[in-house]
Amino acid sequence: MRHWWAVLLLGLAGFAVADESVRVCYGYGCLVQARIRYTEGQLGQVRRMLFAAVDAASERKILGEAIGRLYGWAGEQSDIHNDRGGNYADENASGKMDCIDHSTSTTRLLRLLTARGYLRWHRVLDPEARNFAGLIPVHWSAVIEEKSGGEPVLFVVDSWFVDNGQPAVILPLDDWKKGAGPDV
Repeated sequence: MRHWWAVLLLGLAGFAVADESVRVCYGYGCLVQARIRYTEGQLGQVRRMLFAAVDAASERKILGEAIGRLYGWAGEQSDIHNDRGGNYADENASGKMDCIDHSTSTTRLLRLLTARGYLRWHRVLDPEARNFAGLIPVHWSAVIEEKSGGEPVLFVVDSWFVDNGQPAVILPLDDWKKGAGPDV
């Protein structure tokens, strides 16, 4: 139980003091959405992880781990604990996720982190697709932009490549569009 004075002091100091919830998609194409609750303690762990970053590169490395952890906690509250990297390893398991589920959910998680002030070197953009033969979207991912002040430097944050709870893969957008990423 929180003491009212501790909540007041934390709020005055600019710290969020309430649990947060995010809708996580699964079932392919965001067919099903589960409302996932993250406790202030869990979000505090993520904040401490991300605040250990000293530059944009270290923030990306830590961010992959943080997204994996958030998905792991989501798996404790929903069937996504069954999700495996790619589209085939989880067969017909309840909770399986395709790239649309992942790109949508990861973008929501990144926006939560942004709203809480946890991302200092990146901003969240809309998901991007890589296309087959330049025409047909075949894979989607969440996208972040490094706040460099110069030319935009874009990266994908792709949790589709990994099993639930594992660190998301973060790659330069241009490399990812050319097919980079684990072979799943």
